[in-house]
Amino acid sequence: MKYSYMSDIYESAANSLGLFSSSCLTKVELRLTCKGISDRDALSKPDPCFVLKMQSHGQWMEVDRTEVLRSCVNPSYSKVFTLDFYFEEVQRLRFELYDINLKEDDFLGAVECTLGQVERRCVCVCVCVCVCVQITAEELTGNDDYIELSFSARKLDDKDFFSKSDPFLEIYRLNDDATLQLVYRTETVMNNLNPVWKTFKVSLNSLCSGDHERKLQCTVWDWDSNGKHDYIGEFEATFKEMRGAIDGRQVQWPCINPKYRVKKKNYKNSGIVILNQCKIIKMHSFLDYIMGGCQIQFTVAIDFTASNGDPGNSCSLHYIHPFQPNEYLKALVAVGEICQDYDSDKMFPAFGFGAQIPPDFKVSHDFAVNFNEENPECAGREESVPVWPKLQLYGPTNIAPIIQKVANSASQEVHTKEAMQYFILLILTDGVITDMAETREAIVQASHLPMSIIIVGVGNADFSDMQMLDGDDGILRSPRGEPVLRDIVQFVPFRNFKTRDEQPNN
Repeated sequence: MKYSYMSDIYESAANSLGLFSSSCLTKVELRLTCKGISDRDALSKPDPCFVLKMQSHGQWMEVDRTEVLRSCVNPSYSKVFTLDFYFEEVQRLRFELYDINLKEDDFLGAVECTLGQVERRCVCVCVCVCVCVQITAEELTGNDDYIELSFSARKLDDKDFFSKSDPFLEIYRLNDDATLQLVYRTETVMNNLNPVWKTFKVSLNSLCSGDHERKLQCTVWDWDSNGKHDYIGEFEATFKEMRGAIDGRQVQWPCINPKYRVKKKNYKNSGIVILNQCKIIKMHSFLDYIMGGCQIQFTVAIDFTASNGDPGNSCSLHYIHPFQPNEYLKALVAVGEICQDYDSDKMFPAFGFGAQIPPDFKVSHDFAVNFNEENPECAGREESVPVWPKLQLYGPTNIAPIIQKVANSASQEVHTKEAMQYFILLILTDGVITDMAETREAIVQASHLPMSIIIVGVGNADFSDMQMLDGDDGILRSPRGEPVLRDIVQFVPFRNFKTRDEQPNN
């Protein structure tokens, strides 16, 4: 049987955009609690952290990790791992437990299981002697929206003798079986009775399982270095109440210590907790945009760095052959054929990067290939090929500027009332990118926008960096540690499909 690499490119591009039905059955959220971690150091308690790894191509790849809980032998983590569950696949997971310290992290133990085992029930396993970890799985409902919350407090009780309290806030969800599930734990604000905690995001499913009237128990603690935190007070809330802060109004709850209310005659509260902001972040899929009647804004960015070779030489990846297209044009046609069905005018902006361009021949990483910056749109593949004498192949291979350019357009679309456009950026490149940190940051920011990125690698260079941007073997993060909100990058190594096509007929 003869394989067609063009059809593989079509399929890979379509899967990236969500045009074909995905084999992903559902999304699953995993939560961890642990009991019985022993003290390895006689002078202090452990600072435990779990690292989640998933097996890919026979190797364990880190997916994400929990927060570090200081001086804690029975940690309950607020970190939620969100994974795609594939019914037909055996998805092997490994949870590694570490004691985090300044010198060297101590490995305490590990447990392996499959996502299928966890998805069907709550799993309790031992990672090492006398240490038991409980892995709880919850299938996500159809609502993928996120909630952004910003809390503060004022006049909290002072629990410390020589300084002020070090408060942090925990939010628990009341489950149907009357158990409490930790949703989020804020950072600790040191020595402050009027703390302002950092804004955070949680999924609507995690917060209340989509039930706006589900009870939430919120508890304020005074952090102590020995892990025995002092109780300040608590209050009950619902997401329905929190929605009152959507329009910029504050929502307030008295923080109550039940013991004080019974013992103290004139007791009012142990402080006031304030919700300053509640913002709903709608999460739309590609198909949501298409079914809603939106238009695709397809943009192509082509690598014009010197590593491609002299366009006049037949060995160049940019060589214009009189009878057949080069690899750049083949990739452009493959993805363009899919996207043009959703583009009414069949025109697309085409940009180049890594070349010296006229009139001053300075290096540009986002120039219009038709040299018309006011109207960079092209009607077809022929128009996307610039006039070679007008530019000089150069370098380096920087793709962050073109991602930011398209992201700026997508950001403007988000702020319109209609939001009827979805942006797709096709990047064609022959080598290792040189602005990895900036590119990671640009992708993380773009993941909040109606935008997808397809990267096609042509030639025989090392594309391992592109695999990292793809995020298939772990969550892509910015240099600051911020994760992508959703996976928007698909990498396609063109040579793999070319090799298939060259196989002999069976």
